[in-house]
Amino acid sequence: MGAKRALIVDDSKSARLFLARVLEKYEIDVDSAETAEAAIDYLSSNRPDVIFMDHLMPGMDGLQAVRAIKNDPRTATIPIMMYTSQEGEVYLGQARALGALGVLPKQIKPTDVSKVLYQLHLVPDRRTNEQSSFTAVDLNGPQEPPAGAPRVLTDTTLREHFAELRRALVAGVDTQTDRITAEVRALLLESLPPPAPPPTPETLPTLEPPRGPAIPWPWVAAGAALVIALASMVLAWRSVLLLGRLEGEVARLQAQALPAALAGAAHAAAPSAQSPPGDATGTDSKPIVVPVPYGAEPLGGARLDIIRQQLYRLARQKGTGVAEIRTFAGRFCLIGSPVEGYSPAPEETLVSRCDLLGNPSEEAFTSQRTPLPLVNLIGDIRNSTHGAFDVQITAGDPASVLSPYPPAVSYLTAGEWNRAAMANNRVEIRVR
Repeated sequence: MGAKRALIVDDSKSARLFLARVLEKYEIDVDSAETAEAAIDYLSSNRPDVIFMDHLMPGMDGLQAVRAIKNDPRTATIPIMMYTSQEGEVYLGQARALGALGVLPKQIKPTDVSKVLYQLHLVPDRRTNEQSSFTAVDLNGPQEPPAGAPRVLTDTTLREHFAELRRALVAGVDTQTDRITAEVRALLLESLPPPAPPPTPETLPTLEPPRGPAIPWPWVAAGAALVIALASMVLAWRSVLLLGRLEGEVARLQAQALPAALAGAAHAAAPSAQSPPGDATGTDSKPIVVPVPYGAEPLGGARLDIIRQQLYRLARQKGTGVAEIRTFAGRFCLIGSPVEGYSPAPEETLVSRCDLLGNPSEEAFTSQRTPLPLVNLIGDIRNSTHGAFDVQITAGDPASVLSPYPPAVSYLTAGEWNRAAMANNRVEIRVR
């Protein structure tokens, strides 16, 4: 099967480039047209697998273009996805009545594009019906990782590593200081005049003391001491920089290992059908952690399926209580603009060059509005338990993180920062 092809119709060059970069990540060839008229001319000799059509363009607008494409038998079957800054069911109804597959917001998110591609079967759907179980991870105490799971760097392990690093750095500074002191001492000995021969009776009467200028040995010794001190300071400064880099690297490794360790621990500790209710993972102190990919709805999509499974399980096992669902937004290093949208910066980008250090989707994590599917789910659980088991939605404390963000140093990269942000972008379920 040949490569899939998409046509982007938009008068904005930046919008075309942004959408093209998203599509090319899925190995989809991209053609573009600046006007609807140019798109119709393109379709006279080409047949793309999908068309992304902007609404407002000079000349023929997007709705008129959709009507023209759908009225032509040669192009009527090509799926068209429109995107616009307008909102409301009226515009959506007009677009679908003319034959458009749907409408996306003007600030297109990569996740929206991936959903369209999956729906049209233009990329293989890597999602499965089997959903991994998520379980609580006690972050306050030691926990043995399951066999085969990555080992999380504990505080004790980190302290041991840093102690060894400090001992090695101090030993290195002492060695360099001794070496410099020995070299300065050797230079001083070479610069000293040779000792005078002992006087003899023959030479004593005629021996004259030297009248030349005296060598200021105190100043020479002071200068040597100053050189040693400066060299030691330089070595100490280099050691501090090296220790800072090592700490950043350890933090990066910890952020990289934490999500995998959480998933491995959740999979190994998931209760089986035969487990007694006392083995349930939803307790007051151990939350169920549900990771949220960047740009995804925290309480929608695959997360809603996980929340549904966990709430029904907890309602069966607990019988009574309150399940509190908390949403936590990670802070990402992003590039882009409010008009064209943001995306995670490449890993090698310095954090100081990020256009935004935050989360454009943070409103979805802190909003008081509950999605309708989740409202229906909560109502069903309350009815099935006759009000004995309730569910509450709250926004978590932004200061509560699973993976600490690395120190903000000048050489910190977006890859190091975003690994911690991905671990902190999450939903937690607690039962009390």
